[in-house]
Amino acid sequence: MLLFSGGLASLAAQGDQPPTFKKIVLTEKFHAEGAALGDIDKDGKGDAVYGPFWYAGPDFTKPHPIYPAQDHDPNGYSQNFVTAVSDIDGDGWLDAWVMGFPGAAGHWFRNPGKVGLAAGTPWEKHLIHPIIDNESPTPLDITGDGRPELVFHTGGILGHASPGDKPTDRWTFRPCSEGNVGEKYTHGLGVGDVNGDGRKDFLMAAGWWEQPADPTALWKKHPFKFGGGGAQMHAYDVDGDGDNDVITSLAGHGYGLSWFEHVKKDGAIEFVEHPILPADAKASLDGVQFSQLHAVELADIDGDGLKDIVTGKRHWAHGPKGDPDPGGTPFLYWFELVRKSDENLQPAARVSYVPHRIDDASGVGTQFAVGDIDGDGRADVVIGSKRGGFVFLQQPPGR
Repeated sequence: MLLFSGGLASLAAQGDQPPTFKKIVLTEKFHAEGAALGDIDKDGKGDAVYGPFWYAGPDFTKPHPIYPAQDHDPNGYSQNFVTAVSDIDGDGWLDAWVMGFPGAAGHWFRNPGKVGLAAGTPWEKHLIHPIIDNESPTPLDITGDGRPELVFHTGGILGHASPGDKPTDRWTFRPCSEGNVGEKYTHGLGVGDVNGDGRKDFLMAAGWWEQPADPTALWKKHPFKFGGGGAQMHAYDVDGDGDNDVITSLAGHGYGLSWFEHVKKDGAIEFVEHPILPADAKASLDGVQFSQLHAVELADIDGDGLKDIVTGKRHWAHGPKGDPDPGGTPFLYWFELVRKSDENLQPAARVSYVPHRIDDASGVGTQFAVGDIDGDGRADVVIGSKRGGFVFLQQPPGR
């Protein structure tokens, strides 16, 4: 989730050298598989959120409590799959969203404000919804009211939940689909304007749901197979031809990362797959290959105005013996989007991705955050995984 980001320095200003990152270890304890960033204490400096703690920037050395801490065995699972921050109750302080194990409840925790933060007061816990299915529930503003809703499915129905006049009460779920869209362990979910009508649509591995002009109507499903189900899915104009394409990992517990080119056939929207990381474990992109891309974000890492892909390997997703290559190196990478300027080529043919390693000992969990956490105009990354919690600060050129 991209939060707390500002204008980013361009790669050209960095001497055309790929960015480097300084790694800060928040903790090596397994608390969560999600993370967030934002100015929790309103001191003008970005902070990191990992599991039951927030860590004050700019040094991120001291954990401050949000909810009672529990260490988890990396052979098992945490009760924190997705973390986000926003001002839910409108009091000016960033609150924390926590989505638990798939099929479990989601909650938000109320920031206690200046006095409570100074005293280390635990944050009040409030229910969002008792059953949140899918492994990538997504907080995002769907309705255009400036406040994020939570996108997920429950009981096989895709929709979004939002708070009422009293956000401490259980949120209202707005159904957007017919039933049978998935179950609690379904992989792949995203939000973006697929058809260019200015309204955000839903993305899943089985297709996309078109948001209607009538907010009370069900959304129209357009079937298409975007792989087998990966992680966060994104709508973005990869090839610069004016319409949004789709970016997704192909299998949250396998291999593959692709972008799907938006094309028109007889006036209808269809997609053409362009692999980035091959689905074949024996193939690679410039020698780079890893499995279990269970968290995927888009952000302009190098400041060239194009959104790059940030992803990595989820370490021990099902323990040390589950899934393909469970003991493989827990990589964290960003894939630089490059567009050739050759006008003789079709837009899709101008596109390539260049892999750049950020780290080889953190991996990803099921969600992470990208944004300018230290206020220097460069995109940073905050990771929560079974290896612990980490902040990666993008460094100035030459460092």
